[in-house]
Amino acid sequence: MTYTPRLKTKYSEEIRTALKEKFQYKTIMQVPKLQKIAINQGVGAATTDKKLIDVAINELTTITGQQAVASKSKKDISNFKLRKGMPVGVRVTLRDNTMYEFLDRLIAVALPRIRDFKGINDKGFDGNGNYTLGITEQIIFPEINIDKINKIMGMDITFVTSATNDVEALELLKQFGLPFKNQNNNG
Repeated sequence: MTYTPRLKTKYSEEIRTALKEKFQYKTIMQVPKLQKIAINQGVGAATTDKKLIDVAINELTTITGQQAVASKSKKDISNFKLRKGMPVGVRVTLRDNTMYEFLDRLIAVALPRIRDFKGINDKGFDGNGNYTLGITEQIIFPEINIDKINKIMGMDITFVTSATNDVEALELLKQFGLPFKNQNNNG
């Protein structure tokens, strides 16, 4: 018996049919789906301290369960003491089972650990059905040991969907259980 993540099963059994009925798609293949989750962590201080990149790679690998890679700068910027090719961030792209596992942990465990959490903002859509969520501290993830942290860093989590517009993408992410703030004007 092979293992299937909980949210993957939920998508194929519940979410897909609910979205098909809501938006009146002709076929099940038109229903938007989550294609990948890209996580990016900028480490600007890495220009002066090279060990920060290694720490960030280890943390992001621990959080996602997939090996993170360093992002390198594309050009020289003298004001920031930056040379082309220097590591300035860490990124990882999750697909399929690891993506659903990360999403499940994010919704069930990490987001509720944010101080004064009242839901995530629904203004992070790009017009093409993709949503980016900014997190200010990596310590909301239970995999991170707070005692071993020497610098609190934030990260951007981008949900790439096959939706053609933001309304469909918002509904898809709400169905997965992302806790959006209740806005008076849209529900």
